[in-house]
Amino acid sequence: MCDKKLKQIAKYLIDNKLTAATAESCTGGLLSSRFTDISGSSGFIKANFVTYANEAKAEYLFVADDILKNFGAVSEQCAYAMAEGLHKRTGCDLAVCTTGIAGPTGGTKEKPVGLMFVSVFFNGNTVVERVQLPSFLPRKLMKFLFTQKAIEFAYSILEKY
Repeated sequence: MCDKKLKQIAKYLIDNKLTAATAESCTGGLLSSRFTDISGSSGFIKANFVTYANEAKAEYLFVADDILKNFGAVSEQCAYAMAEGLHKRTGCDLAVCTTGIAGPTGGTKEKPVGLMFVSVFFNGNTVVERVQLPSFLPRKLMKFLFTQKAIEFAYSILEKY
């Protein structure tokens, strides 16, 4: 089902001569890979970043140090800043970003394994969704499901237009 939504996103972007970009942390390039698996993706993909380290989020996506210090990389505030920064950096029409904890280590009581924030910039607006998957899932499956959620969220935003 998600591959169908991904193809519909691609068709929408191509038909409307729009561009897209991704910035990922917890999905480590898998979201980018799924987008570029679409034949003709060179017609709409502008850039993809894997900003795993906080320094990369700050340098490439302009995420403010105070956001990273006060809220952390896995936060609604960081996800929002990532999408805004990705749009600013690339000029893309659609920005899709992920930040979270794929596990099996790295979780805390406040931010457990399986927590992800996905952000989407489109049509001048940025929205963020919080996702919580079961913490016991294997890392590879967790990353895949995070990309599923990101694609579904991006689709739901574009569906309104």
